[in-house]
Amino acid sequence: MVLFGEQHNDPLAHWLELQVAKELAQRKSGQFVLGLEMFERDVQPLVQQYNTRELTDQAFEEQSRPWPNYATDYKPLLHLARQQKFAVVGTNAPRRYASQVAKGGLKALESLPAEEKAWLAPLPVTVDFALPGYANMAKMFGGDAAHAAGVQNIIQAQALKDATMAYFIRQSRQPGQLLLHLNGSYHSDNHDGIVWYLRQAEPALRIRTISTVSQEQLQKLDKENLQKADFVLVVPADMTKTY
Repeated sequence: MVLFGEQHNDPLAHWLELQVAKELAQRKSGQFVLGLEMFERDVQPLVQQYNTRELTDQAFEEQSRPWPNYATDYKPLLHLARQQKFAVVGTNAPRRYASQVAKGGLKALESLPAEEKAWLAPLPVTVDFALPGYANMAKMFGGDAAHAAGVQNIIQAQALKDATMAYFIRQSRQPGQLLLHLNGSYHSDNHDGIVWYLRQAEPALRIRTISTVSQEQLQKLDKENLQKADFVLVVPADMTKTY
């Protein structure tokens, strides 16, 4: 399993993702799966129908809630999947549920009907607030004790996404297959986030992580980027951003 952590507005990362997908699909012919944070679980039937050419580009894009940078950054990957005939899986929690959790905590999901809970990681979701990524979020939001519950809810919303992506990554990969998952780097940096949930469920799973970072200088990794991932891709800070 390979988790490719991108900066969403970095064109170099998107080009590299396409090259990695091409290479891995060739090496693991018939045993390769592409997972995407960019599509949510409730639109997975549309992703499958598009992959098998049952849906036109227009119909797919009208119904699947693609990200604003879909046409330039992710559509080439879906076209590659059609050409190479490998599976594509949307793994993310529908954003409306993450929004509910950000406002009211994970308990806000308890009353969902079973058919909607099926789009999420099995509840209840365990959250380790001490993980580096979550602890850093707490520092970023700061505030006093009066704001602590609100910050915890925001972290729980992030954890819901991480847990859901990890769950559907595992559900989508059969023994012997290699799954390449594309996600914002924060979801897999420091081997926590998605990786933590994968490890909780399957400790022996072979996982490699990639993180894309931006630096002023390219000679060596800045201190904050050390140990972020198994492979760290450094993009010059003055590289064009897509938005």
